[in-house]
Amino acid sequence: MKSNSEELLIIFARNPEKGKVKTRLAKDIGEKAALDIYKFLLNHIATITKEISVDKIVYYTESFPQQDIFDGEIFKKKFQKGNDLGEKMEHAFRDAFAKGYKRVIIIGTDLPDLAKEDLDDAFLRLHKHDVVIGPAKDGGYYLLGMKSLNSKVFKNKVWSTSSVLKNTLEDFKNNTVKLLKTLNDIDVLSDIPGDSELRKFIK
Repeated sequence: MKSNSEELLIIFARNPEKGKVKTRLAKDIGEKAALDIYKFLLNHIATITKEISVDKIVYYTESFPQQDIFDGEIFKKKFQKGNDLGEKMEHAFRDAFAKGYKRVIIIGTDLPDLAKEDLDDAFLRLHKHDVVIGPAKDGGYYLLGMKSLNSKVFKNKVWSTSSVLKNTLEDFKNNTVKLLKTLNDIDVLSDIPGDSELRKFIK
């Protein structure tokens, strides 16, 4: 598959292990159901990203899964480094720009409504803007794209709270920013609509 060496998609993933994923969701539905949902979400992200014609790196939390759904022929694999989410993302972006990438986008794995077309559009928008951000309904963001490293956006944030997007936009006030459509990421039971296919995992 052809890759565009100027563009990189970073995927932050947790190792799919019971008790270590979707811990807030697990409080409501149990660890087994939370793991099943996480595996479903992970598979969705692997499916929509494998056809995108950019370089791709999956950053795992602690080890490479033995049965990794991210094809090693398509996805490079690395480990997250840092004490909190901000440090880990900054390290990944810093590494990407050091390797010469011109446009870098990061996403997580909690997005059942994210489509390949959304990612294609995000890279397209990054040609014309300094920054692209995909707002999440909870006040954070599900996607961040930059052309150069702005370390401020990774510092002084209370991650997983409703202030993250607002504070991040303040850090980018001197940049041209394109906001993408708002999506819902799955953190707690109320994030899962009644008609969602994720409901099949909840007994």
